[in-house]
Amino acid sequence: MIYTLKIITKSRTDLIDITHEIQSTVTKSNIKNGLCVLYVPHTTAGMFINENADPSVRADISKMLDRLIPWKADYQHIEGNSAAHIKSILTGSSIYVIIDNGKLILGTWQGIFFAEFDGPRERTIKIKILEG
Repeated sequence: MIYTLKIITKSRTDLIDITHEIQSTVTKSNIKNGLCVLYVPHTTAGMFINENADPSVRADISKMLDRLIPWKADYQHIEGNSAAHIKSILTGSSIYVIIDNGKLILGTWQGIFFAEFDGPRERTIKIKILEG
């Protein structure tokens, strides 16, 4: 079964902690040991694992991505959102997390983040729980 998580983003760049929602999906699946596969089917969004204890880390990530890949530059893409496409390449479009005893195996300070780079929009994350 493939689960779908809907996300509503609120700004052009929005880094949203989705750890709780992913863990809830794992719990709902009743799979105790295996792998959680997360996939973002969008070309201007991504996902990553990083610290979720201090919100300033998210702000720093967003600020540095904007500095590295500014919204306005000498891009050729006619839609004007090339920066979002490039940022999504850097964050990636999929994550794999081990499930042990029904819990996502994440480090003490780690969380799973959805990264919006061309919002605000309604987005989806596809989730597949593999037993094993």
